[in-house]
Amino acid sequence: MEKRLNPYQVAPDAIAAMVKLEDYVRDCGLEYSLVELVKTRASQINGCAYCLNMHTSDARAAGESEARLYLLSAWRESTLYTPRERAALGWTEALTRLPDTGAPTLDYEQGLAHFTEQEFVNLTLLIGAINVWNRISVGFRAVHPNEARHAR
Repeated sequence: MEKRLNPYQVAPDAIAAMVKLEDYVRDCGLEYSLVELVKTRASQINGCAYCLNMHTSDARAAGESEARLYLLSAWRESTLYTPRERAALGWTEALTRLPDTGAPTLDYEQGLAHFTEQEFVNLTLLIGAINVWNRISVGFRAVHPNEARHAR
């Protein structure tokens, strides 16, 4: 992978603003397990290895099951996710694939059926934030940590 500029060094104030948004989202009251599922699903869609590594590791450390992480890309066909998680994942996909979906009314209505208005705004900010982090990591080719024996 080619080396690209380091946005943390080039634009520290911009990254600091993103970190403030991330801090807000982390402490906004949404369940940690839900936050990590949303971050992981958006990162799958965006092909962000750096964020996938981070968020699946964080989810596992917090007790998330391997099965739920493995089946996340096929959540619609799995019974392992709650109705609230399913609504969040549907909204995540709708907003992450916005040019293709246009944020369908059904996904919006499902979200409001399972989240308060404030939670739904916070969920939307969470989805927006992880999409920005994915674009930073993919665009500037962030390399996820790995052990040397696996990097062959």
